[in-house]
Amino acid sequence: MSSSSIKTILPPATIGIVGGGQLGQMMALIAKSMGYHVGILDPTPQSPAGQVADFQIVAEYADVDSLMKLAEKSDVLTYEFENVDEASLLKAKKVAELPQGVNLLHITGERLNEKNFIRDCGLPVTKFAAVNDKHSLEKAIDEVGYPAILKTTSGGYDGHGQMDINGPADIDGAAELYDKTQCILEARQKFIAEASVMVTRDLNGKVITFPLVENRHKNHILHTTIAPGQFSQTVHDKAHQYAEIIANKLDLYGVLGIELFVIDDQDIMVNELAPRPHNSGHYTIEACNISQFEAHIRSICGLPIPAVTQTKPAVMRNLLGTDLTLARNLLKDHPEWHFHDYGKAEIRPQRKMGHVTVLGDNIDDLLESTDMLKGEN
Repeated sequence: MSSSSIKTILPPATIGIVGGGQLGQMMALIAKSMGYHVGILDPTPQSPAGQVADFQIVAEYADVDSLMKLAEKSDVLTYEFENVDEASLLKAKKVAELPQGVNLLHITGERLNEKNFIRDCGLPVTKFAAVNDKHSLEKAIDEVGYPAILKTTSGGYDGHGQMDINGPADIDGAAELYDKTQCILEARQKFIAEASVMVTRDLNGKVITFPLVENRHKNHILHTTIAPGQFSQTVHDKAHQYAEIIANKLDLYGVLGIELFVIDDQDIMVNELAPRPHNSGHYTIEACNISQFEAHIRSICGLPIPAVTQTKPAVMRNLLGTDLTLARNLLKDHPEWHFHDYGKAEIRPQRKMGHVTVLGDNIDDLLESTDMLKGEN
């Protein structure tokens, strides 16, 4: 779909969202505030997004009949995660608009496709090689070297579906992954920080980027985002330049999250792409003139998008598992917190249950405010 063929879809049209998690919830909330109707497809009754939508179809994502039902009730479709069946979406595209298309999913939903795409954009990416058996693993290790990470090429997130390959002793255990599915071996990259930038395009194909942020992880899960990231101007400029190259190459509509490694104060490397709003962009709800979620809705509905400005520095802290209960109890003592509870039915360890964002002039003070949440993470 070229920039000339995207349709402008005005309220009170219906936006169908495949996926009912917190990203879908935050998309739905802004879409509702703009006057759109919202429908959700998700297997969990009363999903976070379903709670705030006009209707929810309770069915598995692979249920083609249910996806078609959502398409028939919608004017435009979008998705909040990578692992949506492409063939089903192509069928649904005949019924409702699908501005993001399926090529975006084809590239970002499979790690080998994604790494090859980044390399084809002429952008720096860590060494990688395909793995599907012991022989190809040994060949990949020759190319990539130690230490490395073996990952499944599809599925897996927040540290799932991957294992460290630090030396010959780890080779036999790797069969546990590659015997099940296609894998990719990636060199473990040395870096000084992890970062990300959100990018989208408007109805005329103009690229709009959000500030580059720093991300701090614990147990492979995003813990804290600092916005803007405390990096050199060169690093900020390169991130925006890379984002523009990627967005144009993808003919992007909707928001894309680009995860980066900051190698030093001059160089960055592209790590992963997320074809949707991203956990590290939640700060935009309070800290920017337009949130990543409003930008997403505006982009897929063919509406203009203003240049993004950040009003104040911000820190976003994920609430994982029982962090949510702790944050609820501390809420009375923290007027500075912007508190978000996703409304998930069950608190589980390491599960993203909500987040807190704080704004101010001093990053250290903001980190101290959210550090009250010692919790399980």
